[in-house]
Amino acid sequence: MGITTAKEAAYDPRVVAFGRMMGAANRLEYLLGRALETECGISHLMFEVLLIVGRSGEAGMSMRAIAQEQVLTTGGATRLVDRMTTLGLVVRSSAPDDRRVQLVRLTAQGEETTVRAARVHVENIQRLFLDPLPADHRERFAQDLRTLSHSARDALPKLR
Repeated sequence: MGITTAKEAAYDPRVVAFGRMMGAANRLEYLLGRALETECGISHLMFEVLLIVGRSGEAGMSMRAIAQEQVLTTGGATRLVDRMTTLGLVVRSSAPDDRRVQLVRLTAQGEETTVRAARVHVENIQRLFLDPLPADHRERFAQDLRTLSHSARDALPKLR
């Protein structure tokens, strides 16, 4: 068996399901990202970096870890962090045990922006992502997304 025509490919339930997931993700990314830009002056990617750097606390997070966490090249992470530094959201400093490693930490303004953006984001997630789903499906859906996310993360090649 298998797919033998373009029409069969287009209607394969696995292809359709994945396409729906990607369509929903892209639309939600756009809507949620625009809200963060409009209401908080930061991109969704910047918000994600603020969150992961915020999780690291005072210890800070290395540029390499930021790149790996966000599936960016190290150059892409550096450019993003440079923009965030210019906006006063983060600071970089050398790691005490290895001067070649740059650690990124939130500034007071970065902390404030993270909290403000999180409030906006949570409200929009509730309205656009959770409210459309039946209440009794939401927890299982979140668990399934975690499983998919971890599986995909584990399949990615590690950065050197």
